[in-house]
Amino acid sequence: MKRFPATNAWKHTLVAIAVATSAIAATAQTADELIAKNLEAKGGLAQIKAIKTLHSSGKMEIQGFQIQADSEQKPEFLVRQSVTLQGMTQIQAYDGSEGWQINPFQGRRDPERMGEDDTRDMVESSDFYGPLVDYKEKGSKVEYIGHDTVDGDDALLLKVTLKNGDVINYYLDPDTYLEIRTIRLMFVRGSVRETFTNLGSYKKVNGVYFPFSIESGSPRNPGITQKLTLTKIEADLPIPDSDFKMPPGPPPGAAPPAQHSENADHSPAVTTPARSAEME
Repeated sequence: MKRFPATNAWKHTLVAIAVATSAIAATAQTADELIAKNLEAKGGLAQIKAIKTLHSSGKMEIQGFQIQADSEQKPEFLVRQSVTLQGMTQIQAYDGSEGWQINPFQGRRDPERMGEDDTRDMVESSDFYGPLVDYKEKGSKVEYIGHDTVDGDDALLLKVTLKNGDVINYYLDPDTYLEIRTIRLMFVRGSVRETFTNLGSYKKVNGVYFPFSIESGSPRNPGITQKLTLTKIEADLPIPDSDFKMPPGPPPGAAPPAQHSENADHSPAVTTPARSAEME
């Protein structure tokens, strides 16, 4: 059988294929390596997964208002968040299957189911261990994009594509490997909702580092942000599943409660922040 010598063109093609294949493998490996470093910097995967409940409280600053903010969380997307202002408390929760809320700031004092988009937003934001933990089992894809900047400082960028197509970009500090910013792109009926979250003031709770300073907003309205300063995060407190269930509404024919229009008129538009602490 006659053998034909490889031409220079073929040699270049083979080299290009080998380089491209190596680059793809290196990128995948680098993404997993960065995830491992991020989780280790927080305390290690075993320590992270040892936590089964979280309760946090702090102050949220929005549009000049100081608001008390509290949240409870358990795995399987069980989350309950509340904010209190001028004697009124807004509650948003997800019980693993449906989202509900009580929103007196809009004159609604009875529990009601949340809309599909708001529920989806809460579920995505409240992944208890975070999108980076067991991302393959969740059907997500993670790519290492390379270096980027956050407020002029160097950062390592990981792109997480969730199973439903939404994207979360993680900006990691190259020295500590902790995230300093996330940018989330949620695709809703042909449009894109972009939000950012800046994370800082990490402190250790039950052997795991959590951010105690969380600032969030939208690039479309850079002048309007929510800054949450946590004063306490407690892990493994007993939290019954019933806390996340929607309470029954008033009996048929019951008179509606009195409305306090002076509070409703002057209260800011409040969006309860997710309290996963972006914990991977």
